[in-house]
This record gives sequence, structure tokens and C-alpha cells, in this order.
Amino acid sequence: MTEKVKGPASYFPSIEKTYGKPIEHWKALIRGQSGRKHMEIVNWLKAEHKLGHGHANALVAHTLAEKT
Repeated sequence: MTEKVKGPASYFPSIEKTYGKPIEHWKALIRGQSGRKHMEIVNWLKAEHKLGHGHANALVAHTLAEKT
């Protein structure tokens, strides 16, 4: 039986379908924003790449959590 994905990663299939790019594409962009705060990156993704708030927030949260 497959375990249900929880947390920010649960948004990933929808993000890939909606925006037509793999998750790694978005994570690479986020990593390029080092030194910026979580919400600054979320707002940047929304403004520059037209992501919805929930999708941008999930990507940023998941990517920044990789550093810890």
C-alpha cells in the first residue's frame, strides 16, 4: 500500500500539472534566492512566475527545510 504524501510535497503533482515545470525547476529558482526570507521568496514567485500563494508557499517551505 502506498503511503499518502503529506505536507508541502502533497502540492507537487498539482504544481507540475498547473505550471508545466518539474519541481526541481522551481527548487533551483528558490535556491537562487538565498539570503531572502521565506515570504520574500513566496511573493517573488507569485509576482515573477505567476504561482498561486499556496503553491509558492509549499515550494518555498519544502526547499528551505532541506537546508536544516
